Amino acid sequence: MAYISTLSKLALLGGKPIRTRPFPAYPVIGEEEKRAVMEVLDSGQLSTFSASRQGFLGGRKIQAFEAAFAEYHGIRHAIAVNSATSGLHAAVAACEVGPGDEVIVPPYTFTATATAVLHHNAIPVFVDVDPVTFCMDPAQLEKAITPRTKAVIPVHLLGHPADMDAILAIARRHHLKVIEDCAQAPGARYKGRLVGTMGDCGVFSFQETKNMATGEGGMVITNDPDLAERARMIRNHGEAVIAGEPRKYLTSTIGWNYRMTEIEAAIGIVQLKKLNTLNRERHELAAYLLDAMPDNPGLTYPLESPQIDHVYHVFGMNYDETKTGPSRARFIEALLAEGIPVGPGYPRPLYHNPLFQERLAYGKQGCPFTCHLYGGAVSYAKGLCPVAEALCAQSALWTFVVRPPATIRDMQDIVTAFEKVWEHSSALTKENNHEAAIG
Repeated sequence: MAYISTLSKLALLGGKPIRTRPFPAYPVIGEEEKRAVMEVLDSGQLSTFSASRQGFLGGRKIQAFEAAFAEYHGIRHAIAVNSATSGLHAAVAACEVGPGDEVIVPPYTFTATATAVLHHNAIPVFVDVDPVTFCMDPAQLEKAITPRTKAVIPVHLLGHPADMDAILAIARRHHLKVIEDCAQAPGARYKGRLVGTMGDCGVFSFQETKNMATGEGGMVITNDPDLAERARMIRNHGEAVIAGEPRKYLTSTIGWNYRMTEIEAAIGIVQLKKLNTLNRERHELAAYLLDAMPDNPGLTYPLESPQIDHVYHVFGMNYDETKTGPSRARFIEALLAEGIPVGPGYPRPLYHNPLFQERLAYGKQGCPFTCHLYGGAVSYAKGLCPVAEALCAQSALWTFVVRPPATIRDMQDIVTAFEKVWEHSSALTKENNHEAAIG
């Protein structure tokens, strides 16, 4: 570990920061991606969802990306969409969830996991997460199931797979569809199986912060041909096209324009080829931190288990101020002053948002919560998911920079800054006490 002089003052309190230059920018875009984009621009075919059967299925790049993504996962069908949010909604709809139904989701995740359920007039039901993995806690899942429950959406959060064996066993007992939210975990494995391949379908994100990035875009994967066909119709205005016949503009179900562009698909083909390498580099950076970070009983680092392959979309830690002294907010402030990008993660569990507290998803009548087809009594009361609430309020600690093109040298600055702040934590605690006294 790096040595920090006891005379060195925290940057927050007037000392010199550990780092003044920014961490390397992300995403990692190379010449291959640029050539792929120029090939599409030179072709003049930017979307190619046209009147033919071929066009209904997307252009050449879109279909090639879908084929490559399906092959990577060893699965039969991949349906490209314009975002993971669209993909989640398409998956919910393709699983035939509808008004009056409930879908179980975790509250510690991005809002789209829950709003995708509302998009199809069903009701999100929240269950708590595991305090170590931040993923859905199977022990809480079964308690939340009612006769109205139709599906469950486990999230592989921050790159760590959810406990799929337990979740799948519960889902099968209750005949529930399982939609894996893999937005933050492409290439992650659970007991040797790639995420997205274990449930009825999996949904991925290619937004620019993700492990593979096309700017925006997403993918739905499944082995179920009927689910795949419904998802294809939903992404393209609900139209059904009969093989070998011209397009008849025959709308068979309600649908949307969730179509990916050829430019995104072209970038995606290149990024997919790099995914294993990019994930391996993330793991190497994380492994360095796990070995070199200072030992402190108040900070729990990401779980490394032989049963999973973590792909570290985020290096997520758990902070316990009762064992460290400084509050999480003050600790983050000190690290930021040292030039280390860290943050508290999600600011609130999803059900604390006005959308759920006021139950005004559509119009002014409280739909779908007040829909006569529902009749349930879903709770969004504070205290519903205490682990998620504690993570948001006081204990989660994230950094996004444990990823290429950052290097081990960049990770050394993180370690040095943590050591420095630990060494001077008593000064932060005094500041806390002083502020409390004058407050």
